Amino acid sequence: MALPNFIIAGFPKCGSTSLHYYLEEHPEIFMPKQKELHYFTYNILSSMTAGPQDNEVNKFHINSFREYQKCYNDVKNEIAIGEASPSYINYDSCIPDLKEKLGDNVKIVILLRDPIKRAYSNYLHLVREHREKLNFKDAIYEEPNRVKATYSDFWYYTFNSFYYKKIKAYKEAFKNVLLITTEELNNNTEETVKKVYRFLEVDTEFSPNNIDRRYNPGGVYSDNLITRLVFKQSSFRVFIKKIMPITPWMKHLKHKVIGNFKKETPQINQETEDYLINLFKEDVIMLKKDFNVKTELWNSKFSEN
Repeated sequence: MALPNFIIAGFPKCGSTSLHYYLEEHPEIFMPKQKELHYFTYNILSSMTAGPQDNEVNKFHINSFREYQKCYNDVKNEIAIGEASPSYINYDSCIPDLKEKLGDNVKIVILLRDPIKRAYSNYLHLVREHREKLNFKDAIYEEPNRVKATYSDFWYYTFNSFYYKKIKAYKEAFKNVLLITTEELNNNTEETVKKVYRFLEVDTEFSPNNIDRRYNPGGVYSDNLITRLVFKQSSFRVFIKKIMPITPWMKHLKHKVIGNFKKETPQINQETEDYLINLFKEDVIMLKKDFNVKTELWNSKFSEN
């Protein structure tokens, strides 16, 4: 019975989709057709469905170990068998189950990025889906109320951008943990992917054909029938994805089509940025100090005294 020996555990909106597809091309790596199984956090996530269309999103998640095993029925002789579910990093309560079912030696890959850009990208994602109606500043201040009301954690823009304690929990639980910044992945994609190859102990000479593609580009788009069909969560969308899993080619085609409707992304206002700098600064300092995370390409104000 084949099961994952490595997990891309997070963080949300940090490039796990692109990394999933880069790794999928490697002949010695197996990735399931469905990305983001969220099996090990299913019970947690299924208790948070009060937000608009949250229930539709949760329909994609795997809720039984038997279904989880089926995702790996097509494994042949691949060396590295993986899964990308960015919810895992947020909940150390799922670590015992991960270790029980996948073993102590499972390798963990963690993607993280400038926490302000991550939070804003998260916000824009829900705006594109016509779920988020507040401006960014108000949405941040509304977060405690959404937590209390049991919205999906994807609405928790600042929660998802606190990294240090979550990474610490995984580094203490697993002996093989690789940290990669989104900035590294975007700016030096081929070398960063090869770093992952070395970590997974597969052939480092292989180069994906799709290495120049970004599979989940963010931003803002015009509101029209096409963009609503692409972005808006619905039962129809769930049905289509269940019977026809998204391939890298389909993902690329989708973004090529909607690229015609992309608009300029509004800048975060200074007041909100300053608030978030103060909110995340200690976390960023600790990431660099204890885990040597390359934060040089993050907001320069994190380095100011």
